Amino acid sequence: MREDFSSIGSHDPLEVFEAWMAQAEANELNDPNAVALATSTAEGTPSVRMVLLKQLDVRGFGFFTNAESQKGQQLQQNAQAAMCFHWKSLRRQVRVEGIVSELPADEADNYFHSRSRRSQLGSAASQQSRMLESRAQLEGMVAKLAEQFPAAIPRPEYWKGFVLKPLRIEFWQDGADRLHDRILFIREGDTWRTLLLFP
Repeated sequence: MREDFSSIGSHDPLEVFEAWMAQAEANELNDPNAVALATSTAEGTPSVRMVLLKQLDVRGFGFFTNAESQKGQQLQQNAQAAMCFHWKSLRRQVRVEGIVSELPADEADNYFHSRSRRSQLGSAASQQSRMLESRAQLEGMVAKLAEQFPAAIPRPEYWKGFVLKPLRIEFWQDGADRLHDRILFIREGDTWRTLLLFP
C-alpha cells in the first residue's frame, strides 16, 4: 500500500501517522503499536527496547513504564528520546525524535486500571531491570501482592506514563530498486516544515 508523497507534506504529520497506524492495525498480525524506544544516559550512552504506544494526541506519543527501570532512569537523566515504528507488512517506517515529559498521574491511574488484574499484579510486583534470583521469586512476589490486595490494586508510585513531544517525524516507504520515499517534518513553533530526503 503506497502513499502518494506528492501531497503528504501538506498535512499535519500526526494525522498522517494516525492514518498509517490505522492501516497497520488492519494488516500487522501482532502489536502494530509496538515501537523501538531509544533513550540515553546523561553522558550519551544509548539503549533501545520495544514498548507499546498507548495513546496519541496533540501532546505526542504516549507510553507507560516503571520509572525505576533503565529507560525510566535514563529519561530522568536525559529527556531526549527517539522512536522507530516498522510495519513490515506495509513496507513502512516512521521515525520520531523529541522531548519526553511525564503524563499526569490521573492518566497513569486510568490506564493502569484498564489492564487485566494479572497484568496489574505483574507490573506492580516487577522491579523492572533489576536482578532477579529466579522465576519463582517473581511468581512469589505476584502471589503475595494478590493476597495483599484481593480487590483493587493501587498503582505503584513508580509506574508512570510518559509522552514524547515530536520535534522531527520522518515517514519512509519502500520503493522499487531502492528508490524509497522519505519525507521529514520538522517542528517550527506551532507549524511544521517539510523536506523530501534522498533514500
